[in-house]
Amino acid sequence: MIAADNILTARWVLPIEPDDVVLEHHALILRDGRIHDLLPIAEALNRYPNIPVEEFPAHALIPGFVNAHTHAAMCLMRGIADDKPLMEWLTDHIWPLEQQWMGEAFVRDGSDLAMAEMIRGGVTCFNDMYFFPEVTASRAIRCGLRAVLGMILVDFPSAWASGPAEYLEKGLRLRDEMLNDPLVSFAFAPHAPYSVADEPLRRIATLAAELDLPIHMHLHETAAEIDQSRQQYGLRPLNRLQQLELLGPNYIAVHMTQLTDEEIVQLAEAGVSVVHCPESNLKLASGFCPVARLVAAGVNVAIGTDGAASNNDLDVMGEMRMAALLAKAVSGDASVIPAKTALRMATLNGARALGLETEIGSLEPGKWADITAIRLDAIETQPLFDPVSDLVYAASRHQVSDVWVGGRRLLRGRQLTTLDIDEIRQKAAEWRQKLMS
Repeated sequence: MIAADNILTARWVLPIEPDDVVLEHHALILRDGRIHDLLPIAEALNRYPNIPVEEFPAHALIPGFVNAHTHAAMCLMRGIADDKPLMEWLTDHIWPLEQQWMGEAFVRDGSDLAMAEMIRGGVTCFNDMYFFPEVTASRAIRCGLRAVLGMILVDFPSAWASGPAEYLEKGLRLRDEMLNDPLVSFAFAPHAPYSVADEPLRRIATLAAELDLPIHMHLHETAAEIDQSRQQYGLRPLNRLQQLELLGPNYIAVHMTQLTDEEIVQLAEAGVSVVHCPESNLKLASGFCPVARLVAAGVNVAIGTDGAASNNDLDVMGEMRMAALLAKAVSGDASVIPAKTALRMATLNGARALGLETEIGSLEPGKWADITAIRLDAIETQPLFDPVSDLVYAASRHQVSDVWVGGRRLLRGRQLTTLDIDEIRQKAAEWRQKLMS
């Protein structure tokens, strides 16, 4: 008998890699937290007898969604400052609230709330940018969710650090302490070109090259950002970052609503990944990321939700649908970003942006068993002609039934297994009272 831990059988398995493949009546064999095998159900049961089998006869099994950009703890500020432009939203509302309330307890409770929402939405990995990353890391490990923690850096002091030198020192120390944990990895996270000066960015470029770590940064989010950079530096932000030697395959550019044709070529040649956050961009009237042109140029485009304070949810399935629809409207071409491409953006492309494509993002033997099961027998997804099309254009996160990370079950039949939803709801209510005061 060949050793295995358990077998998951499903009506459909969507491995993502190879591209555009839909496997019917297939099984995933899990062993030691990883995908050991993928083969037709009858063959799996014959090859792996006497192994526990769990059946998902009305489901699609897909690689877990990768939320490639978020600020998890900001979930506690969901809806507190809606319907305002970005800089007014930040400077008049969000930053003052953070100055008053942000600390370990805020990040702990906000991260728990965010992770509960993300798990219930089929997310198995998130890329975070926020203060007190050690708290978010510990909560992610505690509940079993995979996380890339941003070693945040801004020019101004916060409750977490006094300035650029301390931000870097504390972030690197945390990364060293957690170097061997399989659930967490790290990225440099300078906030944005308008909030980080040249010298800290040069230091990050050097460290990222030495340590082979990603750089995760808001970039070209609004027209105002472009104007401010021209006035202060005489350059558009992308050109400034190129001069500072930040651009390369490890650079993750978030938002990118303001791009010229020349800049798209520049991104493709540098191997930069772009994280598209369509709902946040729409809500803050930041602009439209030219996703179809980026993909056509060969740029790796992933999906992010941004924080729930500006979205107002952490629903990657919703973002995936919006990304596909918006790309068609912006380009004037209904054929761009088909369903299979949108699904890839929300899974393997996100893993690639984070430097994790050899470990997660597709259902391939050897990769971690980060898996999401989605019911497709709901009335809202009937009749079903194409499971990929249904996932992207018709299904919702409420049809996510089960989630595994590294083979560990985090969601079973819509019920969280590692988080106390009642306690999280109570904490959220307590923070509502504090923030409203």
